[in-house]
Amino acid sequence: MNTTPPRTFPPAALRRPGRWAVLPAAVLAGAVLGGGYGALKTPQYAAVSYVIVVPAEKSDPAAALGFAQAYGRVATDIAVTGDAQVWAGVTADTLRKSVQAATSPDAPMISITARAEKPAKAVSMADGVARALVLNSTHVAGSTGVKVVQFSRATKPVAPVSPSAPLSALVGGCAGGLLGGLVLLVRPKRSSSRGEARHSRQPAATAAASPSTSPAAVPAPAVASHQPEPEAV
Repeated sequence: MNTTPPRTFPPAALRRPGRWAVLPAAVLAGAVLGGGYGALKTPQYAAVSYVIVVPAEKSDPAAALGFAQAYGRVATDIAVTGDAQVWAGVTADTLRKSVQAATSPDAPMISITARAEKPAKAVSMADGVARALVLNSTHVAGSTGVKVVQFSRATKPVAPVSPSAPLSALVGGCAGGLLGGLVLLVRPKRSSSRGEARHSRQPAATAAASPSTSPAAVPAPAVASHQPEPEAV
C-alpha cells in the first residue's frame, strides 16, 4: 500500500524571521510617545502647608489625634465652603481636584498639598486651605475641645514635580517593550496552532483521496458433511 508521507512544517521562527523586530519597534515607539508627552505637557508644581490640631484647656490630649484624622478627611470640603476660594483665587472645582490632605497616625498633624501650573498659585492654594481649617476649627472649638493652628506655611517650589521629558521617554520605552514582549509571546502560539491544524487535516485528505486497497472478503470453503458408511451384514 502506497502512502504519502506527512508534510513537515518549519518552526514559526523560521517562517517569520522578522517577527523579533516588533520588540525594538515597540520600545522606540513608546520612547517617542513618552518623550513627546513629557515635552508637551505643562509642568506641575506642588506646595505643602502644615497645620496641627491641639487640645483646648481641660480637654483630653488623645482627642486631638482623632480630630486630626477627621479634619484631614473633610479638609477640601471645609475649604470649599469657607473662604479658601477667595484666598487662593481659584474655583471650588479646582480646589477639589488640585488639593490633597494627608494625616499622620502618630501625630495630630495634617499636610495640605496643592498642585498648580505656577508655583505662586500652588502656594496660595495650600495656604488658603490651611487658613480655612484654622478658621473653621476656631468657630467649633467650644464643642470639639480642639483647635487647628498653623504649623508651617507653604514655601514656593523651585522645580516641577511632574516627570520630565527624558523620564517620560524612559517610562514610555519600558511600557513599549513590555507590550512588544507580550505580542511576541502571543503570536507564536497562534501560528503553531494553525500549523498543527493544517498538519492534522493533511493525512485525512490523503486518505480520502486514495482508493481503497483492502482485499475483498473471501468466503470460507464449505466443510463437507461427514456421512457414515453402511454397516456390513
